[in-house]
Amino acid sequence: MFKRQALNLLEHPEKAKSWISTFDNVLCDCDGVLWLYDKEIEGSVKVVNRLKQIGKGVYFATNNSTKTRPEFLEKAIRMGFNMKEDEILSTAYTAAQYLKNRNFNKKVYVIGSTGITKELDAVGIKHTGVGPDYLETNLANFLNNKFEQDDEVGAVIVGFDEYFSFPKMTRAASYLSKPNSIFIATNTDERFPMPNFVVPGTGSIVKAIETCAERSAVVMGKPNANMCEPLLVDGKITPERTLMVGDRCNTDILFGNNCGFQTLLVGTGIHNLDDVSCYKKSNDEETHKLIPDAYLPKFGDLLQFLL
Repeated sequence: MFKRQALNLLEHPEKAKSWISTFDNVLCDCDGVLWLYDKEIEGSVKVVNRLKQIGKGVYFATNNSTKTRPEFLEKAIRMGFNMKEDEILSTAYTAAQYLKNRNFNKKVYVIGSTGITKELDAVGIKHTGVGPDYLETNLANFLNNKFEQDDEVGAVIVGFDEYFSFPKMTRAASYLSKPNSIFIATNTDERFPMPNFVVPGTGSIVKAIETCAERSAVVMGKPNANMCEPLLVDGKITPERTLMVGDRCNTDILFGNNCGFQTLLVGTGIHNLDDVSCYKKSNDEETHKLIPDAYLPKFGDLLQFLL
């Protein structure tokens, strides 16, 4: 195991080969590591399938709450990954399991997509549904004629929602004013950088509701350890013998370090070695948790050390 040096494995092939024997299980982020949208990142399928072939456990760990585990599985299989449903960890699934494990028997107000509501349906938890909720006229008319609270609601789940609106924030904050209501965020990813513009991420929506509700959410996704709790409880992974692979330092790598995993950053997504160099200059201990143990330009580059 490397001590947060961000060791470039391509420059140290002998160390890379011996390093592989130090982990038994691999958790992989999806977007930016395995694929971009619906296109495989070169070599990722071969690496995942080869890891499993040589006896490593492989799990996909995604902050994306817009799909269910079966939907992620269908996408993975279509690309050629040899995966099973119980090898996929998603924030929508984790949120539903979080409520189920606490014997939640009320209704959930959902800001998000059908990925969340389908996972709630799977465990028998009622919800308000998803979709647009626009401010059609003005605030006064909305509050006087359109705003009704459902007394059954006892939790609010916030995920990515392209229909996020003023009415939705009003409803969420009002439900969260109840002292015993549960506040769950699928993740806190700030944004999705595009070539010519920026798309707000779930974290932007969560922060708005936290500000209005004057409460902090329980976060299911990376960098919080909630996502890997089922694997740890079931004894499927041992932290020091587990590798986390990601493209984003403040979620994937921080998640790995928070859980006691080894970490590998790949340069096909958000962060790269230039970002890591900035973290190394900091004297802040928390910033140093963003530094990975190892680095590769892309996950597919690992294949040469697995043959």
